[in-house]
Amino acid sequence: MIGILSIVAAVTLVGVTFVNVSPQFGAGSSEASLDRIRKSPNFLNGSFKNQEKTLQNTGFKWSTIPKFFTNGDNKVPSSKLPQVKLSKAYFNNKPQQPRITWFGHSTLFVEMEGMNIFIDPMLGEVPAPHPLLGNPRFNKELPISIENLPEIDLVLISHDHYDHLDYGSIQQLKNKVKQFYVPLGIKAHLTKWGIDATKIKEFDWWDSKTLNNIEFVSTPARHFSGRGFTRNNTLWTSWVLKSENNSIFFSGDSGYGKHFKEIGKKYGPFDFAMMECGQYNEQWAHIHMTPEETIQASVDIQAKTMMPIHWGAFKLALHEWTDPIERSLKKAQELNVQMATPIIGEAIVVDSNYPSSKWWIKN
Repeated sequence: MIGILSIVAAVTLVGVTFVNVSPQFGAGSSEASLDRIRKSPNFLNGSFKNQEKTLQNTGFKWSTIPKFFTNGDNKVPSSKLPQVKLSKAYFNNKPQQPRITWFGHSTLFVEMEGMNIFIDPMLGEVPAPHPLLGNPRFNKELPISIENLPEIDLVLISHDHYDHLDYGSIQQLKNKVKQFYVPLGIKAHLTKWGIDATKIKEFDWWDSKTLNNIEFVSTPARHFSGRGFTRNNTLWTSWVLKSENNSIFFSGDSGYGKHFKEIGKKYGPFDFAMMECGQYNEQWAHIHMTPEETIQASVDIQAKTMMPIHWGAFKLALHEWTDPIERSLKKAQELNVQMATPIIGEAIVVDSNYPSSKWWIKN
């Protein structure tokens, strides 16, 4: 017993030391940010809350733990995924309509109204604070190297989980980025990582700012946040990008909820929507959507065309890696929802012929 307790104590000590020393875990907010956080209507009793009752755990099963450490049951692809390789010249030829390029998972490069906008730029190999604590990216190579990316006018962050806010990616991108728009509380992480505070703007839900003829609105999501041992001391959000000519919606991570209809009523219809679809499980049913809920949420926000995201790059749940796209496509056909299914790196131009190949099916 003494030996077991010693091992537990040692592991705990190593963990606490790692959290306190590693920059991966970010930082707590400054007093100025804390003052604004405390005044937020979404911050109650020391933490941020969802609009409706939300449980992070909706039926934990000990029996599933070993399955997270295996790649069987088609949880990962058996071979390298198809991918469009991009060159520097790709970003020099701007279409008249917004162009969206998917990097896998929830990372999207949006070109709109002359701006380069990078959403949740997780470009690292493992969505975890240490390589041993996560599963590697399905395709090790990106569609384009970070060095060959153009100057980025704006980075949008949805929340501070490792598969959306990546320390290594920010370090490699920060000299290319003019501004960062982030939910309340995340500024502290970025300033600790060397980003000038003047380049960062924090948003509460329904806050908005117009930049280069695009209105950026931080809209609600149904999720949670946290790095290290803390939870919900930073906000999570979805994003509306709205100009005179086009409107785009990015769901961030979110369980299904009433907020989708509210967003649709205030800012819809949307020309295009990137909707969370993947890494779901009955054990966390309130904080991630099933594919069928994703399609219904697309209807709720009044999206003319939608694209499933949060899949195709990492194994973070127990379902088959193709399950999100196959189930969402089936539901989209049932509800007559137009869906784009791009290969990673493939251009999606709003109001054009959207990619529709079933590339995930092996011939």
